Amino acid sequence: MEELLNILKGIRDDIDFENEDSLVDGGLLDSFDVVGLVTELRDAYDVEFDVTDLTPENFNSAKAIYELIERKMNEV
Repeated sequence: MEELLNILKGIRDDIDFENEDSLVDGGLLDSFDVVGLVTELRDAYDVEFDVTDLTPENFNSAKAIYELIERKMNEV
């Protein structure tokens, strides 16, 4: 989770990722942020994301993102 938080802070250092749970729904992350994040996550965790993974529910909080990463890592 620490690595994920560092990646998130690298994308937007003005957001409290540890406590925020409406990153996409609340407009804190836009589509460009999510695309950049997906690229960073792919490189850091060696996982691939499908279009079906790119839902607000999967990116609304650090916890949700981490759970998505874990699911994708277990698919391999």
